[in-house]
Amino acid sequence: MARILSIDYGKKRTGLAVTDALQIIANGLTTVPSHEIFTFLKLYFEKEEVERIIVGHPKQMDNTDSESMQYIIPFVKKLKQTFDIPIEMFDERFTSKMAFQTMIDAGLKKKARQNKALIDEISATIILQSYLASKQV
Repeated sequence: MARILSIDYGKKRTGLAVTDALQIIANGLTTVPSHEIFTFLKLYFEKEEVERIIVGHPKQMDNTDSESMQYIIPFVKKLKQTFDIPIEMFDERFTSKMAFQTMIDAGLKKKARQNKALIDEISATIILQSYLASKQV
């Protein structure tokens, strides 16, 4: 079975998470500078089989798209043109807050909690865990 990859795309940094081969558990993979994401993905896809990409879909509380969709839409379009892998968008509301709370719950010191790259990676993991849970219903 192939993995599922989750992407929390941002202007500066992109958090990535991936499932195990059985698609049961989501694990943080890394955070890469957004301008390097396609190079990173190309190399990753050469090493690992990925059957689906989940991209975080930022929404407002009223369920409308957030302003950041203006740079996520072109990113998803380029993903579809570059890789022959199905892509789905999945609601990412509250993932940054949940990631920050996860860091507090894990006992990370204040200095470590200021690591925005770690927040992005944890956010991608939460998006992927939520996606997996939604498929088990």
